[in-house]
Amino acid sequence: MNSALDAPLPPGDDPWAVLRAATRARVALGRTGDALPTARELEFRAAHAAARDAVHQPLDPALVRGRLPGVELLEVHSAAPDRATYLQRPDLGRQLAPGTVLPRAEADLAVVIADGLSPRAVHEHAAELTTALLDRLPGWTVAPFVLAHQARVALGDAVGEALGARAVVVLIGERPGLSSVDSLGVYLTWDPRPGRADSERNCVSNVRPPHGLSYAQAADTVAALLAAARELGASGVVLKDEGPALPAGTG
Repeated sequence: MNSALDAPLPPGDDPWAVLRAATRARVALGRTGDALPTARELEFRAAHAAARDAVHQPLDPALVRGRLPGVELLEVHSAAPDRATYLQRPDLGRQLAPGTVLPRAEADLAVVIADGLSPRAVHEHAAELTTALLDRLPGWTVAPFVLAHQARVALGDAVGEALGARAVVVLIGERPGLSSVDSLGVYLTWDPRPGRADSERNCVSNVRPPHGLSYAQAADTVAALLAAARELGASGVVLKDEGPALPAGTG
């Protein structure tokens, strides 16, 4: 028996369009013979180029400062002298450049804004997320913010120790993918010092509204983790996120 479902699609109609519109993933690409359709191949090449551009885009301190008016922002560099070295030597991105001196703050929290593998993510999301997070930490003393060039996550441990902070939060550009070139990650470590293992820090990933976490959702989670870390005196695998996977977020 024939039905409307058996009827051929009108010319040009794409039966997978609804599925593709529901996700950022590269799904339902179709094929032409044994290859991708030309449109899908061009989309792939454009996405790949955007990801490469995001990695190599330089961090713009003036842009970050302009979005955080009135905030004291110190600048540091890792031991990687340039982008090429940074990409080839991850170990140097975890160390402060020789001779770096930071003022002792003896604060509850240090905030490090780091370029990571996507300075674009920092340009687009760091200021708003920082503001949302600080709004949720009444009573916490905060050291001068630090803007870090050619930085890996663990650079925050050295910065936190130098500032004398009880905890450090690193906002860093995550590795770009073919569907997300501006994803910001947040890593927090209690009692930061060089040599901390990745298992001793917590991560909130994919902050990139509207396709990832909103600033409010991410700030809610990070603030809750910081409060729990202060109570426990530790972070990492011993600290569990007991809240819902996606906090409501109200701001």
